[in-house]
Amino acid sequence: MRHIISVLLENESGSLSRVAGLFSARSFNIESLSVAPSEDLSASRMTIVTSGDDAVIEQIIKQLDKLVDVIKVSEITSNEHIEREIAFVKINDKDINEKTMSEFSKNEFLKLHKTKKNEIIIECVDSPKKINDFIKSVKKIAVKIVRSGAVGINSN
Repeated sequence: MRHIISVLLENESGSLSRVAGLFSARSFNIESLSVAPSEDLSASRMTIVTSGDDAVIEQIIKQLDKLVDVIKVSEITSNEHIEREIAFVKINDKDINEKTMSEFSKNEFLKLHKTKKNEIIIECVDSPKKINDFIKSVKKIAVKIVRSGAVGINSN
């Protein structure tokens, strides 16, 4: 099962490496990893998407909690949460018709960016499932797809 783990860790050189090394040493796969400043300027929030049964996730959380740089670890997906991801899809504008462009421009989760090279970059911010659906719908005309990892927060 897919899980999102949020790790608050100190802004110290090597912190990210130690967390990634923990996953690597135990043969746990990281599906996506996102790190950004947190509300505390001395700490960063790392969002890790991984898969495993409850016992594996519990083991990961316990191991992360033992790392010196880690301030707090929480598993987000076991409670009510909001998660989002961003994807950019580059398309040659000659490959997209006016009707589709109009539909895209009306979608509140899509933003269109025109480039100087007669391309359109579509920015999509939504849940990972809806990002997957969107990418499937444009995959045949996409020149390039760039996707972030998921970020999430508990909503209760």
